[in-house]
Amino acid sequence: MTTTIKVSNDVRDRLKAQASRAHRTLGEHLAHLADLADREGRFEAMRQAIADAPPEAMASYADEVAAWEQLDRD
Repeated sequence: MTTTIKVSNDVRDRLKAQASRAHRTLGEHLAHLADLADREGRFEAMRQAIADAPPEAMASYADEVAAWEQLDRD
């Protein structure tokens, strides 16, 4: 199923040029852009969760990382 979306001619031309450079159809390119936005949203949620983590949790995480890094050196 397809649909029409309204964008300015400038935006349409930019999207078409980007799609062409990436050897994608415009629909594929829009799906790719939506995937990138979804991915960025997941990373932002992860960054926020880390920022909101209590200091004890971050200290525990740092201790665990140090332990794994020590194993890697052995």
